[in-house]
Amino acid sequence: MGTVVVEVMPKPEILDPQGKAVVGALPRLGFTQFGAVRQGKRFELTVDGDVTAEHLAAARQAAETMLSNPVIEDVVAVFAADGKQG
Repeated sequence: MGTVVVEVMPKPEILDPQGKAVVGALPRLGFTQFGAVRQGKRFELTVDGDVTAEHLAAARQAAETMLSNPVIEDVVAVFAADGKQG
């Protein structure tokens, strides 16, 4: 079985309250080297057999029409979990 990974992030102009909460908490935990955080979503789609170019194209279409909200989010990556593509 293969796995297709889809990563979705809020558009840059959209406020990210979860990211702001995380960046505010990091210094309290001793992580002072991070100046900003944006939180997104990751989907893992399992397919029978190896991931093909057709699987990646279908995953991108699903990401753009159902897995993301195109008004406020961008699909930033669609790739095979093992790094192989088609």
